[in-house]
Amino acid sequence: MKTIAAFLLTMIFGIQFIVAQDQVAQPVEKTYAWNEATHDFGKIPVSIPASVTFTVKNDGKAPLLISAARSSCGCTVAEYTKEPIKPGESGIVTATYNAAHAGPFNKTVTVTFDGIANPDVLTIKGEVEAPPAPPAPAPAPAPGETTPVK
Repeated sequence: MKTIAAFLLTMIFGIQFIVAQDQVAQPVEKTYAWNEATHDFGKIPVSIPASVTFTVKNDGKAPLLISAARSSCGCTVAEYTKEPIKPGESGIVTATYNAAHAGPFNKTVTVTFDGIANPDVLTIKGEVEAPPAPPAPAPAPAPGETTPVK
């Protein structure tokens, strides 16, 4: 009889443990808002880095902490507010694109917050213009032709 009771108790606790493992944690609600998620630089000159500052406002009741801001490539550098953002206050993520090569670009910065499972993706895009072509050299005088002296 004691063996059966011990077996039943073990089964009950085992089932409760399995059920608890299957429960999925509810995602934390986003309690913040960005001023913009995509920034279009338009046309920018080659060899001059372009920067934009994205602003995030904490609309929640608890501090908000940006834990990481990672760019999609080495040509973009992301800097962000490291301190907790108090309720009602704002923090920033600055993305700087190194406009080294002419042509269109579309880059992302993935922002992760402490305690929030799904990161946000900020996008920068535009077109880097090639430098103007240097002026063509003056044609050389034809043989036998003289150039006027000034």
